Amino acid sequence: MDNETPPDEKLPYQTRLMYFPNGASVEEFIIPDEDRELVLEQLYPFSPIPKLTDVMYDIHADKKFVVKDFRVTWEHGMNYLVSPYYPESGGTVIDWWGENWDDDELADDESGEEIDDDFDMGDNLEDNPF
Repeated sequence: MDNETPPDEKLPYQTRLMYFPNGASVEEFIIPDEDRELVLEQLYPFSPIPKLTDVMYDIHADKKFVVKDFRVTWEHGMNYLVSPYYPESGGTVIDWWGENWDDDELADDESGEEIDDDFDMGDNLEDNPF
């Protein structure tokens, strides 16, 4: 029995080749503006789904972009939701962060308590005798 996930159903849009700096290419869907929200809702794997007007940050490209500028490729039998910078950086939807992901204001939770966002489990290296 084959335990691999079955391939996605290919989106019903025409494609063009998207080229990478190394000369490789993949198929990119040409998605009409009127269908972009529907495609985003279909492919976005997290909740909540951003609005087309939201600004996101591609952590690989180190650049912000407007969600409506997303791209979708067909690779390995799957539809990939990717950033506009995908050919240069390889950033897929898992690499999209909220526009203000690194703001210091986000270091406090709603209760006003500081969040340990450096993952040191409360240990401060300055307090460590080793």
